Amino acid sequence: MRRARRGGFPVKPVNVKDYMSRNVVTIAPDADLLEAVRILVLHGLSALPVVDRAGSLVGIISERDCLRDAFQASYFAEGGGKVRDCMTSQVESVFAEDSIFDVAKKFQERPFKRFPVLQGNHLVGIISRRDLLRALLGHWG
Repeated sequence: MRRARRGGFPVKPVNVKDYMSRNVVTIAPDADLLEAVRILVLHGLSALPVVDRAGSLVGIISERDCLRDAFQASYFAEGGGKVRDCMTSQVESVFAEDSIFDVAKKFQERPFKRFPVLQGNHLVGIISRRDLLRALLGHWG
């Protein structure tokens, strides 16, 4: 990896791991859909990473997913179902060692407000647009 230069001095690369949130609220794929709704509301979140028992990311469940499936189930007086039946399993993520510059570009190209952060296949954090703005202020502000 090349190091950028500013004023003739090397600038240390800034990686996702330096600014990601490490305390991530998650849910298991076999959890009840209404439990996902409770967690989203309680924590003021718009989505939850879905992880298996080994800590591997297997999906994401969003407010939109919950609205679609939970409201439909309640209309027909059925149970909410399981998270695995409603989640999105194709999740765009980034890696802990990725450059924040690359992730900033990804944020500009995608509609997402945050990305799960992986190390291998394991979820280790979340990086948000606000985290990148904090990095900008911390290094260049």
